Amino acid sequence: MSGIHVPWSTGTECVAKYNFKPGTDQDLPFCKGDVLTIVGVTRDPNWYRAKNTGGREGTIPANYVQKREGVKSGGKLSLMPWFHGKITRDQAERLLYPPEAGLYLVRESTNYPGDYTLCVSCDGKVEHYRIIYHNGKLTIDEEEYFENLMQLVEHYTKDADGLCTRLVKPKLMEGTVAAQDEFSRSKDTPNVMVGDYRGTRVAVKCIKNDATAQAFVAEASVMTQLRHNNLVQLLGVIVEEKGSLYIVTEYMAKGSLVDYLRSRGRTVLGGDCLLKFSLDVCEAMEYLEANNFVHRDLAARNVLVSDDNIAKVSDFGLTKEASSIQETAKLPVKWTSPEALREKRFSTKSDVWSYGILLWEIYSFGRVPYPRIPLKDVVPRVEKGYKMDAPDGCPPVVYDLMKQCWTLDAAMRPSFRMLREKLQHIRAKELYL
Repeated sequence: MSGIHVPWSTGTECVAKYNFKPGTDQDLPFCKGDVLTIVGVTRDPNWYRAKNTGGREGTIPANYVQKREGVKSGGKLSLMPWFHGKITRDQAERLLYPPEAGLYLVRESTNYPGDYTLCVSCDGKVEHYRIIYHNGKLTIDEEEYFENLMQLVEHYTKDADGLCTRLVKPKLMEGTVAAQDEFSRSKDTPNVMVGDYRGTRVAVKCIKNDATAQAFVAEASVMTQLRHNNLVQLLGVIVEEKGSLYIVTEYMAKGSLVDYLRSRGRTVLGGDCLLKFSLDVCEAMEYLEANNFVHRDLAARNVLVSDDNIAKVSDFGLTKEASSIQETAKLPVKWTSPEALREKRFSTKSDVWSYGILLWEIYSFGRVPYPRIPLKDVVPRVEKGYKMDAPDGCPPVVYDLMKQCWTLDAAMRPSFRMLREKLQHIRAKELYL
């Protein structure tokens, strides 16, 4: 990610890029290709505490290892239904029998820990292609390189490009179809199905299989690694053979924050609750900021409320790495920063602008921003320095934060970390009083 080191959470699996000989008794030796699990951080951000497959623990240098491809399995939906985990060569061949041209699956390599194997049925037999890591990317032929397994598979479904055949049909991991059947029988709510997966209530949303959906799939393996108490957890993706795409997330019982605010209103929600929601969202955005990710569509409609009144940021379908430039025709004008509208340039600072609008939504109990101003007039007025008035009853200190978020010079806007610290200070003073 542009040279920026992203902190890895406990439980992250990584693969050794080089041999490492310990310099102290506290260091953990390893060889190239070894799989290690992060068990903690150290005071030095360039070193982690990790354990090897034998259970031995020690410190390791961060630049000697790379994060293993994100694959979710074992109790959660498989992100990639064609990924079968740790199975042998013989087991793969049995799964791809009887032979069907282009039938394929991906498994973990048994001979090269940390690598993967693409198994393809072709001309009555199964070909096994080793997928290797090279300079942080995945490749089969060292000519085409991919960020993750999804991108690699998608490429070879379009063109054989040196393989024995184009990838035609995935051999779905056992249980995938059953899960889809379960969801299709579930109670249907607007745009979202409520399902049950292995005893856990989940939300299942079907999205149109278009360019946006394909971009979502390409990034989903990264998105499942984003874990924070105030982010709606993406559990997995189901891609049906007929093309439908389903995203599966944790279930949020009380729906969107904007509907929650409108339906409860001032008589139910006090200032402490509004401040708590503001902090919840800010902490999620601080986490994304620290990981160099941009949401692009932050608004109260894209924040959900859990059964225990925790606000969680959702809808990462358009999440991109910071600084990326996107060409998008339709943008939520009232929530989007002037530079994002003008230059199609999105950053953490454009998210900060949107967060200021979201704060206004929270303290106005879900009103639509820029009331009484025609949509066509919003951008010209904002670019001349116009800022919305404070919502009725909004504390001046909170309104001051909104105005800081709406600074026209993006570089002068506060960071989410600064906003979180200020909100915590406001909350501490209110609790003290």
